[in-house]
Amino acid sequence: MPHLILTRHGQSLWNATNKFTGWVDVPLSERGRAEATIASCKLATYRVDVCFTSKLIRAIETAICILTEKDDVCGGKTPILKHEIDEVDWHGWDQYQGDRSQELPIFTNVALDERFYGDLQGLNKAETAARYGSELVHEWRRSYAVRPPGGESLEDTQKRVIPYFTERIMPHILQGETVLVAAHGNSLRAIIMQLDQLAPEQVPGLELETAVPIVYDMSLAGAVLGKQILK
Repeated sequence: MPHLILTRHGQSLWNATNKFTGWVDVPLSERGRAEATIASCKLATYRVDVCFTSKLIRAIETAICILTEKDDVCGGKTPILKHEIDEVDWHGWDQYQGDRSQELPIFTNVALDERFYGDLQGLNKAETAARYGSELVHEWRRSYAVRPPGGESLEDTQKRVIPYFTERIMPHILQGETVLVAAHGNSLRAIIMQLDQLAPEQVPGLELETAVPIVYDMSLAGAVLGKQILK
């Protein structure tokens, strides 16, 4: 049975200080690295075949930690970052094709990046709520179609995430592989909306904890057979 494992990145340094992060490339905190290590232990009974992350370091760090802290997760294979061919500055990354019997590819793509928070990036969430009102800020953060000032709505994010998920990630499920996706609260919410068939009005209640794996049991036809949250 193929599995799809979704995990939000571990706590970042800006999560720790309650800031809007979005596309700002902030690394994990000490706690975030520990959370990713715990996630690796929780996934020790699974064998990941391929991994996808965003381009942001907090997601990449989380993926690498999960795959290397417990060798069982990657079956002793060496994780290799595979840069997508649509990158502007290519550096000939595609010259090495790799050996899937010895290596586990990690594909990174901007399609899985966090929602762009626009003018809110770098601001403290509590101070922003005090300035604009908690209801409006909650709507900016958790609604489906409302954009924060200068930023993306979840609907916007979903429009870039779902085509990539369908075209690049799902084929591995259909081949019977177990896939790890390490990404962000909103890019993963977009995927979960599709998998769980959630309506936009259900989105405000969808919260994802840092580095808590969500495991979907999948059929070879791509249907969801079961779901576990490994708290």
